[in-house]
Amino acid sequence: MSNVQRRALLATTALATVLTTVLASAPAASAAVKPAIEISGGVTQPVFSYEDAIREHVRVQSPADSDGDGDKDLVRVDIIRPKESGSGLKVPVIMHESPYYDQPGAGFELDHKTYDAAGNVTKFPLFYDNYFVPRGYAFVSVDMAGTRLSDGCPTTGGASDVLGGKAVIDWLNGRAIAYDDNGNPVEATWTTGRTGMIGHSYEGSLAIGVAGTGVRGLETIVPLAAPSSWYDMWRANGTLTDFKGGQEWLAKMVDEDPDEKCAAVHQRMNEGSDDDTGNYNAYWHERDYRTGPISNVRDVRASVFPVVGTHDRNVMADQFSQWWSKLPRRVERKVWVTQYGHLDPFWARRDVWVSTLHQWFDHELMGVSNNIMRQPRADVQLGPDRWITQADWPAPTRTTTLRPQQDGSLGRRPSTGTGSYLDTLRTEAAMAGNPGTASPDRLAFLTPPLKEATRLSGTPSVSLRLKLDKPTANLGVLLVDYGTDTRIHGVDPAGGQGLKLVDGKDCIGKGTADDDGCYRRAADNTVTSGFQVVTRGILDAQNHRSLSRPAPLTPGKLYEITWKMLPQDYEFKAGHRLGLILTGTNDDLTDAEPGTGTKVTVDLAGTSVSLPLVVGASSGR
Repeated sequence: MSNVQRRALLATTALATVLTTVLASAPAASAAVKPAIEISGGVTQPVFSYEDAIREHVRVQSPADSDGDGDKDLVRVDIIRPKESGSGLKVPVIMHESPYYDQPGAGFELDHKTYDAAGNVTKFPLFYDNYFVPRGYAFVSVDMAGTRLSDGCPTTGGASDVLGGKAVIDWLNGRAIAYDDNGNPVEATWTTGRTGMIGHSYEGSLAIGVAGTGVRGLETIVPLAAPSSWYDMWRANGTLTDFKGGQEWLAKMVDEDPDEKCAAVHQRMNEGSDDDTGNYNAYWHERDYRTGPISNVRDVRASVFPVVGTHDRNVMADQFSQWWSKLPRRVERKVWVTQYGHLDPFWARRDVWVSTLHQWFDHELMGVSNNIMRQPRADVQLGPDRWITQADWPAPTRTTTLRPQQDGSLGRRPSTGTGSYLDTLRTEAAMAGNPGTASPDRLAFLTPPLKEATRLSGTPSVSLRLKLDKPTANLGVLLVDYGTDTRIHGVDPAGGQGLKLVDGKDCIGKGTADDDGCYRRAADNTVTSGFQVVTRGILDAQNHRSLSRPAPLTPGKLYEITWKMLPQDYEFKAGHRLGLILTGTNDDLTDAEPGTGTKVTVDLAGTSVSLPLVVGASSGR
């Protein structure tokens, strides 16, 4: 072989080697490009098919046996995820656990699940699947234990409610077992395990409860108008704030099984809740996610993004504020504080809410580097279409103490004298109306017209020096804004919780013929009124020292009683007057008919209200 031929052969061999190496390392022409999450502008993009998504279901074994049948509850989990997650793409999870899929339905439009012949969901309630699955998330819809297709009995915030949801998080992270319809074990090999829970009311309470177990893999929760203590759902400082038997009623409402199945559970709930006294006990401690044995705020690892309506009379604002203030410092957080009632912000500020939620989940579950954590922590609504942002909640304030005067005014200096009223059942409108007119069942005190706008941000407290002519009374106090204005109609549930439906729909994300992701539009529902009750506080006087151990008062003896009112963030406009109403049983909040009839005598010199105020600071960034 000549040198020329040898060099040509070596060159050909080298070229063949290079080509072989390149071809071996390159994807085959017929192979699909490896799927990947696409990010642009700091958010994930809708590059995955919603219509072609994988739909499946499993039943996760809970550690609880809530119905006492000897078998651990199996919790139904309905899943929709990008089809690419079946071929190598691992995706995070947005989880919506709900007791409402049977009754009354989930969300503002009371959606229900629909299923195909294989038992997989073809329509998921709410928009989370439509919006987030095309962006590379799995959406997991969980029937709370005892509801829909899950085993067990609802326990209205009890341990089994929480542990069922925790078991699903554990399964997504390889620590619990799930089964298909044939009883075969199923693993969640398609997920990163990073999970965020979201839900409204009871659903949001489940998220708070699961987070308080400290379960690993739950990275964030978004509780909307959610209870953090079920005692405070039905009680306020020893008074019964809703009807007797409410715990059992709610458990029955969300469970379509025959009553006989869970009769023993219902009996234990009625005995444990102790509606006759209103006292805090071991039953309520189990359902306390701030300090309880199953779920405790100090164990929260997940970041939190709660939303609270300060005029919510179902889940009152202290459910948020007491939990928020106890969160460990390490917990990342964001909050919306609104003037609405019991609402999901999807219906109140839809475009901003969806955009903010998108950034939040991308940051917390996908690890996307966006500016959500560099934004002010708190969005606060001060009125119709009036939102501000601030570094945290509550705003920096100074405490201002106001004292009732003998002439009916409310001022800074201590006064002398006494006033008295009878503890009778009155509505807030009757208590606060016509404050200049004397009434046998209230005392009313007003400031002069305010010289400048004055904003309350946080939790007021009231101190009373009083004596009773009976062993107890329901003590009530109202803080009122007197001045004609157009306000959010969130204080009256008949006012749509502050919203009204308007013409048109918004379609959120992608859809199918079975699940279009389209929802009615809503707008602020306002009312022009001469006054508004801003916040309130009620207390069973015999519980003023302890919610667990009542101590009836000695008639005729003076007592100093101090307690917190409900938190609020509210602006009193210049020219308005701030009013303090001392009264008895609040018909808008309690089930204590007809009031105790006790005569309450108040020593004005020892009576005051302490307000966290930001004077002249209504604006924000």
